[in-house]
Amino acid sequence: MAGVGMTKFEKPETRDWQYWDMVREAGGAALADAGISYDEVEQVPVGYCFQPSTAGQRAAYELGLTGVPVYNVNNNCATGSTALMLARQLVEGGSADCVLALGFEKMKKGALGGGADGGDFSTSPVARHYGIMAARHGFEMSPPTAQIFGDAAREHMEKYGTTQAQLAAVAAKNHRHSARNPNAQFRDVYEVADILAARTVHRPLTKLQCSPTSDGAAAAVVVSERFADRRGLTGLVEIVAQAMTTDTEESFASGSCIDVVGQPMSREAARQVYERSGLGIEDVDVIELHDCFSVNELLTYEALGMCGEGESGKLVESGATTYGGRWVVNPSGGLISKGHPLGATGIAQVAELVWQVRGETGERQVPGARVGLAHNIGLGGAAVVTLLRTTGPAAGA
Repeated sequence: MAGVGMTKFEKPETRDWQYWDMVREAGGAALADAGISYDEVEQVPVGYCFQPSTAGQRAAYELGLTGVPVYNVNNNCATGSTALMLARQLVEGGSADCVLALGFEKMKKGALGGGADGGDFSTSPVARHYGIMAARHGFEMSPPTAQIFGDAAREHMEKYGTTQAQLAAVAAKNHRHSARNPNAQFRDVYEVADILAARTVHRPLTKLQCSPTSDGAAAAVVVSERFADRRGLTGLVEIVAQAMTTDTEESFASGSCIDVVGQPMSREAARQVYERSGLGIEDVDVIELHDCFSVNELLTYEALGMCGEGESGKLVESGATTYGGRWVVNPSGGLISKGHPLGATGIAQVAELVWQVRGETGERQVPGARVGLAHNIGLGGAAVVTLLRTTGPAAGA
């Protein structure tokens, strides 16, 4: 990756802009960061979920009218990382030497639905997932996505003794981190007691443990080594390994919401990345993971091998996943506090990691960061894990 960029993530209707305005800002920043022009870009995968067909072209045209292929990508909350993966594959496969991955979203206020029109979950692409939830926990009148993750939290608490305070500690950490990030939607700091006292969305999850709806965009320039050498590019960050997985029988066989919301997919994607790279979680310094709800951060700790099964509550409580601990997880504030414009999220995670391993994140810098891991999932389902490494000295070295 030669350059990255993103907009500030905003609450919907806060800023007077359209999705193409977001892409002009984020894409322009990524090109400037790489030190190239749009005329040098050969292909453009564009991720989004809620805009109409060919919105990718409308957005990319703000950067230039060069006639290059534009691919419209939709993979639920894993859309951004999917666009990035397509960019990497195009370069790695020799189809292009310079690809621009874009992701954006202009969202509506309020909680996300379950992906069904008019509330008819029988036709939803996640009907099977919600069927597992309903069979075990019933169906309540709370936002469906919060409900399925909240039910996963209940199962984790019942099975492993995870506490509400440990779930809240995830959110408190990420809100604390976002106070240092000018691109974050929320920058207020909350203590665990504040998190627990907030309005309940679906027990045990409170509002401050749930990612918000957001507007925003992110972009990344992916280039081949020969292109970088020819252009004399600097500040490069290597994509060491990347993997995408989808649901298998394991996701549904147990009848558990922990499995339905993606822990098996995440575990397998991480395994493939470690195997392909020759690196393990012990080699990683900084992590941006998909904390759409606080419980998913705990589930992902276990999936990535950061702790044993059922030990994630104690891990976050110990301080191992913040500054001064073994890893810094979601230094950006994560989805909970930085925001979650679906199509942009996966690329924004990687942008944060690129800045981190380059040593460019100021007061939120992770000392000595050299290897970063991004984890992005979408129900229905897809999980993408990306392992990055600086080609220069470690950050702060």
